[in-house]
Amino acid sequence: MQLWTDLEQVPPDFGPSVVTIGNFDGVHRGHQAVLGRILRLARGDAASAVAVTFHPHPAAVHRPESAPELITGLEDRLALMERTGLDATLLVNYTLDFAAQTPEEFVSRYLVDGLRARTVVVGHDVRFGKQNAGTLATMVELGGQHGFEVVAIEDVGDSVAEGDGHQRWSSTAVRALLAEGDVDQAADVLGRPHLVRGTVVHGDARGREMGFPTANLGDITGLVPADGVYAGWLRRGTAATCASLAGPDHDRAAASGAGLGQEEILPAAISVGTNPTFDGVERRVEAYVLDRTDLDLYDQTVVLEFVAHLRPTLRFDGMEPLIAQMNDDVARARKILRP
Repeated sequence: MQLWTDLEQVPPDFGPSVVTIGNFDGVHRGHQAVLGRILRLARGDAASAVAVTFHPHPAAVHRPESAPELITGLEDRLALMERTGLDATLLVNYTLDFAAQTPEEFVSRYLVDGLRARTVVVGHDVRFGKQNAGTLATMVELGGQHGFEVVAIEDVGDSVAEGDGHQRWSSTAVRALLAEGDVDQAADVLGRPHLVRGTVVHGDARGREMGFPTANLGDITGLVPADGVYAGWLRRGTAATCASLAGPDHDRAAASGAGLGQEEILPAAISVGTNPTFDGVERRVEAYVLDRTDLDLYDQTVVLEFVAHLRPTLRFDGMEPLIAQMNDDVARARKILRP
């Protein structure tokens, strides 16, 4: 996938293209359906499939006090979009100046002159241009003027389709599920386990003292789920960025012995919370790699995937009951991850 961060980077001979526009936060199954739709349209028309997306999120620019927390960091969002088979993504730096363009200016500059769109795929409730003045009718009118077709689908943003059991495939639904710690249902909407990314930093070393050395994450990108203990995977290595986005049929066991220069996928028990047993106040994300006490992960970037919620965060009366519970957590995580 070609990635452009400025219209000037688009080759002058690029096109024709089939284009869609959206934030694609989480790149959930609804987003995947939309991107799959433009791929099919592009392949049937000898065109390139292109997504236009934004960073930062428009809500963070217009109403930062109420902007939603992002499900995925930018690096993982782009990698997930690449996995759909897109030919190119135009990442627009969303600013107030960009938002001040009229609908006509946006379409003319970005879709017509920049990407040479032959088809534009948008949702029925699309809004674009200054003060969101552009609507689907506006896009159809401009398409007639500039010679591109407009394909309207149910939605390209927060809700595209209904999933199993009439679960809406939406970024809003994923955030709500993660806020409850329901990573299993979130994975159903996402089409993959939810992930966060961070750099391993030094902690209090209490886990090591108790026989469960943990990797504490700092500089985290991605939405951290509710406090609790989870079974999941820790990925490290130079291939972690793209490999962390493998589908559910990925052979994790075969990769688990890879060296650091490749991808290494390790089963883990993940803790999110403030360590109330020790009167902690700082919310932390830390992972114990099952049955491993020899790992040195400091300063490495790792990805954590959340597979199953084991229990809520609890306060224990001392080390002994805490260690007993941690042994139980590890046993349950092992059973889930290595059935």
